[in-house]
Amino acid sequence: MSAQDVSIDGRLKPLLDDFLTLCKEYDIDYHDNLFKLKKIAIVDTLQTDPHGSTLGMLQRNNAGEVENIVVNWMATIDQEILRVVAFHEFGHYFLGYSKHVCDDCGIIMSKLNSSYFEIANDWENQLKILFENAPAYQQKKTVLFNTSAVPYPQN
Repeated sequence: MSAQDVSIDGRLKPLLDDFLTLCKEYDIDYHDNLFKLKKIAIVDTLQTDPHGSTLGMLQRNNAGEVENIVVNWMATIDQEILRVVAFHEFGHYFLGYSKHVCDDCGIIMSKLNSSYFEIANDWENQLKILFENAPAYQQKKTVLFNTSAVPYPQN
């Protein structure tokens, strides 16, 4: 599969580009995962309910592999909400967040977010938290740390 085979909604493309630029800055490889996807899309099929709606999710195939990243059309009502939801879903997929880090603690990877605007107003700090605490980044740091601790063989 090539990059041309991944369908990316034009409204999410600039956000994905920003996210992938940050992945490069944090030396997190995303290429293989990106090309495993079928689509990154805004959809009208996610649960919408007055008591709670699903604003984004990873969709899996029968084998349990992620094939789509989808965002609820309702998130497009505000660009800041769309950005937080997109980065949250990208964090699950590209950064290895298999679970939410808390129920409602005011960060991107919360299960719920009472205020997307508080997150948006603290965006640079939020990105630092998102990437520096990411399982993919922590694993890379651990590998680098453990590798540097290996003594050189004596001759």
